[in-house]
Amino acid sequence: EVQLVESEGGSVQIGGSLNVSCIISELRYPGYTLAWYRRAPGKEREGVAAIISQDRQDSGKITLYLLMNNLQFEDTAMYYCAAGPYIPVTKTIPPPSWYNYWGQGTQVTVSS
Repeated sequence: EVQLVESEGGSVQIGGSLNVSCIISELRYPGYTLAWYRRAPGKEREGVAAIISQDRQDSGKITLYLLMNNLQFEDTAMYYCAAGPYIPVTKTIPPPSWYNYWGQGTQVTVSS
């Protein structure tokens, strides 16, 4: 069973940095797309970053990191990692419908 587990987020002052991670287990695709999404209060879910690989995943475990610098108030959101099949051609982060698996989310709060 595929599982995505995000690390605990946290609070950070404006301009600060915060890293979150996602451990993805049992993802055995012949190529894959991994992404970070976020949803701020009252806003639509938006893609933050994605990584696309043609390599077959056989190790059973991937750790995906999101490194965030110079955080601003508008970065306050619930952050989610997502996993889906390889997408051959794209210039944008694939939409949420592309992903088969999602983490539970981790809260990032930026304060003054």
